Amino acid sequence: MRATLDNAFGYQKNHLDLPVPDLDAALPFYENVFGFRLVSRAEAPRRSAVLERDHVTIGLAENGRDPEQDGVAFHVTHLDALAEEFTAKGLAKGPSDIKIENRGSEKWRVFYVVAPDGLCFWFGER
Repeated sequence: MRATLDNAFGYQKNHLDLPVPDLDAALPFYENVFGFRLVSRAEAPRRSAVLERDHVTIGLAENGRDPEQDGVAFHVTHLDALAEEFTAKGLAKGPSDIKIENRGSEKWRVFYVVAPDGLCFWFGER
């Protein structure tokens, strides 16, 4: 089964302006490990990139904010396959263990990944 990312929700309400300290250093992780495809880049007004995978789009930007205070929650189909994909692609700090979390009245199977740039990602499947 192929895993898919179905929805994206930024922790700071904007998954299209995620802070990274160095765009060039960050991009290989998102492309090679997370499987995103680079859609566009900009140099002004600040260095930024738009990336897509499956049904979601995210944006990375050298915007001066703290990446350790931001990230994205992704709704996923086939969570176990996604964890295996990331591990097979060489995720150095593997996904956290899959656990159950309550979100409102629903139970989610979830795992977390902290990217090398400090952004935190939540991957969950109902």
